[in-house]
Amino acid sequence: MVAISVLDLVPVVEGEGPRDALLKSTDLIRHAERLGYTRYWVAEHHNMVGIASAATSVVIGQLAAATSTIRVGAGGIMLPNHSPLVIAEQFGTLEALFPGRIDLGLGRAPGTDQLTLRALRRSPMSSDSFPQDVLELQALFAPAGPNQAIRAVPGEGLEVPLWILGSSLFGAQLAAELGLPYSFASHFAPDALMQALAVYRERFKPSEQLATPHAMPGINVVAADTDEEARHLATSLQQRFVGMVRGARGKLQPPIDDIEQYWSPAEKAHVSGMLRYAFIGSPETLKRNLGAFVRETQADEIMITAPIFDHEKRKRSYELAAEVAADLKR
Repeated sequence: MVAISVLDLVPVVEGEGPRDALLKSTDLIRHAERLGYTRYWVAEHHNMVGIASAATSVVIGQLAAATSTIRVGAGGIMLPNHSPLVIAEQFGTLEALFPGRIDLGLGRAPGTDQLTLRALRRSPMSSDSFPQDVLELQALFAPAGPNQAIRAVPGEGLEVPLWILGSSLFGAQLAAELGLPYSFASHFAPDALMQALAVYRERFKPSEQLATPHAMPGINVVAADTDEEARHLATSLQQRFVGMVRGARGKLQPPIDDIEQYWSPAEKAHVSGMLRYAFIGSPETLKRNLGAFVRETQADEIMITAPIFDHEKRKRSYELAAEVAADLKR
C-alpha cells in the first residue's frame, strides 16, 4: 500500500479573503482525517494574495486543534527566513500541544521574491547555511546536554521529525546524508524528480530518525466523477500556472470553458511542462495514470495538492483520490 497525504496551499479564491481560505482548510483537514489521509501539510509563502498560510506554525496549530489523529505539519518552513531557535520553539510548542502528530518539512528556497526577502530582514545569502541550520535545529530538538547554554523551551527532547524538501539534487543529497525522509516538489518543478529519487536512495545513510529511505513526491490531482468535469475544474490550476509565467500571481480563479483561448501556445507548452505530474480525470483514469506513476517512482507515499475553486468539489476530489489510492501498489 502507498500512503497518501495532503498538501494544502490554503488558496484564497477570487471573491473571498484569507479568513474564508483558512476556514475552508479547517473543514478540509477534518474531511481528510475521515478519509484516512496520513498527513496534512501547509506551506510558507509570503506576499502572495492567493495563499493564506504565511504564518505557517499558527495555521498548523489551528488545523491540529480541529483534528485528533492525522499528522499535521509544514511542507514546508523555508528555513533561511528564520533562526533555527525560533523554529525549534514554535514546533516544540506544537509538539507539546499535539504530541506525536507534528511534522516539520524544511525548504531552502525563500518562498517569496527578493524584495519581500528584504522585508523579512533576511540576507539573500542565508540559504547558503541551510545544511548547518538543519543540524542546529536537530540539536535543539535533542535532549539538552549538561551546561547547554542555548535551549529551545518547548522543543528540547521532543525530537520533532524533520523532512527535507526540494526540487533539485541538493535536497536529495542532504536528505540522504542526514538520513531524513525526502519530499520532492514535482507538483510544480518536475524535471529532476527521477534523478533526485535515485540519488536519495543510492546515497541514503540510516539515522536515529529513519532506518531506510522514505520518498514522497508531491503531485497535483484533480478528480471528478467524469474526465470532462475534471478537465473543467483543472482550468483553475492551469490559470494559476499561467499567472506564474506572466508574473501576475493572484487569487485562484474559477474554472473556464476553453483554456485554449486563455493561454498562448508558448504558455501552454511551458505550463504543461510544469504540470507534467498533474493527474486529472475520473477514478478510472486516475487509477491507470496514478498507478503508473507510483510504479515508475516507487514512491513510499504521495502528497496530493488540489487547487480547485469550488470547496465542495475540492473535497470530492480528495474523496475520489483516496478511493483510488486504496488500490495503489508499488
